[in-house]
Amino acid sequence: MTTLLDDLVSKALRRERPTRSEALAVLGGAEELLDVVAAGAKVRREFFGKRVKLNTIINMKSGLCPEDCSYCSQRLGSATEILKYSWITPEAAADTADAAVRAGAKRVCLVASGRGPGNRDITRIETTIEAIKKDNPHVEVCVCLGLLSDGQAERLAKAGAHAYSHNLNTSEERYADICTTHTFADRVDTLKQAGAAGLSPCSGAIFGMGESDSDIVDLAVALRELDPDSVPVNFLIPFEGTPLGQRWELTPERCLRILALFRFYFPDVEVRLAGGREIHLRGMQPLALHLANSIFLGDYLTSEGQPGEDDRQMIADAGFVVEGVEEQTLPGARHDLVAVRRRGAGTGLPSNT
Repeated sequence: MTTLLDDLVSKALRRERPTRSEALAVLGGAEELLDVVAAGAKVRREFFGKRVKLNTIINMKSGLCPEDCSYCSQRLGSATEILKYSWITPEAAADTADAAVRAGAKRVCLVASGRGPGNRDITRIETTIEAIKKDNPHVEVCVCLGLLSDGQAERLAKAGAHAYSHNLNTSEERYADICTTHTFADRVDTLKQAGAAGLSPCSGAIFGMGESDSDIVDLAVALRELDPDSVPVNFLIPFEGTPLGQRWELTPERCLRILALFRFYFPDVEVRLAGGREIHLRGMQPLALHLANSIFLGDYLTSEGQPGEDDRQMIADAGFVVEGVEEQTLPGARHDLVAVRRRGAGTGLPSNT
């Protein structure tokens, strides 16, 4: 392993982020791919061992979104022939969640298309969480409803939601290139609302939309400043009928370098291998498990994933194990990071200013 990768591993184990030049070197191919994966795998093993957390998505309301996100098959003006339906019942969601939990899922993600929820929508989710928790009280429920209004995050937390998901998707500089109906700052504000309400912040990205290496690094830095507990890494699914439907520029190597970089930026955070992994990583999916410690099981919002049995077999074949409900995903408290003040007011020593 080279000095660059040695330094990245050492920094990650101390929870220090890469420098910009180091990050760009990882993406730019300065090091051999397998060496990069091995370095990222060392960090992954330190904090998460051989465990893989399984998550599943329940699409509560599909299609007919008024937003114009270029990557999305549910966007305003999309010609993609996806399923379109209004809210499914809490009972239907609970049945789907129960099947996923029995298949090994530890987290259930309730997702609905739209700019953001109205108060009636929050009530629907509250009822749905109650229905899911009735038979599966320990499952994590993550909610993804778009931009939040005042008080809505608090209602979700009180209802028993564990996390709120809202991806930044791409760098702030190029955000207007993929969406004009809301801003990067809108997304940041929603994540801060969720965190302030006690919800675990979940935020990640979509790659393969024409971003540069610098864009990827800018996004990683912005995400780290938000201090999320989980970071989904999506690879663009180029739906026909969307503005990005002809972009097929990702390679397995590119995807693995991005995953490794995110492991270096988020050493002790849940890095989730998300949408598009099957079509872009292809036969190299097992290698990605050495970097990501979490995956989505089964289908996505508007596209089908590989069968859950294939996912579980892949995990076993690669030498990993499915994380159990009783196991803690994130590393335990780091009391060595807490320094009791011994200077400044009340002491004879100057303050740290």
